[in-house]
Amino acid sequence: MVEYELVEMPITKTFSPAALAAGFANQPVGTHISRTLMLADLRRLLATCPPDASPDMYYAAVVADNALLKPTVTTRRMSISRLKQLYRLDRRVPLFRALRDLWESDASAQPLLAALCAVATDPLLRSTVDLVLALPLDAEVTPDMFKDVLKAAFPGRYSAASLASASRNVASSWQQSGHLRGKLRKFRTHVECRPTAVVYALLLGYLQGCQGDALFETIWCRLLDAPGNLLHSQAIAASQRGWMKYRRAGSVTEIGFRWLLHADS
Repeated sequence: MVEYELVEMPITKTFSPAALAAGFANQPVGTHISRTLMLADLRRLLATCPPDASPDMYYAAVVADNALLKPTVTTRRMSISRLKQLYRLDRRVPLFRALRDLWESDASAQPLLAALCAVATDPLLRSTVDLVLALPLDAEVTPDMFKDVLKAAFPGRYSAASLASASRNVASSWQQSGHLRGKLRKFRTHVECRPTAVVYALLLGYLQGCQGDALFETIWCRLLDAPGNLLHSQAIAASQRGWMKYRRAGSVTEIGFRWLLHADS
């Protein structure tokens, strides 16, 4: 199995045990073979359950109460399983707790928040990041391009049918995130960078083990489609909201996440 480094370096390293404990994943479970980013389902579920909901409450909302409006119990169970794979749905997991605490601050940032989290938890989606980010604005991307990337990243792991399904779902996920547009044919577009997404992207880099200015060079910030000066200005805006600590003196940048990394009592 191919292992991944999540910065612009050769793909050779995996997430550390500390990052895994925070909710990241090294091993693929095939979420994108059968599902996409599931943004609409995630929005509906988080709108239904309170911010302090337990994993059992999320499960009950989907399976017992049919909050996602699925036609069968089997589909409900599959939906909550896939949502848990992508987003954890457990406040004890820092990756999800931070997403949940930021979620309602800016609805327009929710597609990016979901995409950032899913890239951290699903290596299939993560393996296609470089392809998407390398596309010039308005360039077309085809399912075969995604299939070739997935096949190379996971040689011999998936059948041709699974790769074809995953490539379509990955393309749909990047459309939901705002990185692609179009239905039958998909083209690269730029996402709108928002302070909420910036602080979450910086947090993911921090949980990955980066610090200072290196936080602005990770895959997470690259996914924001924004130049460095905008990322820094929006980090300042996020710090003014109390979401993070941002201090810059000369060429040294100090970043902290005391509020987002707080443990629930």
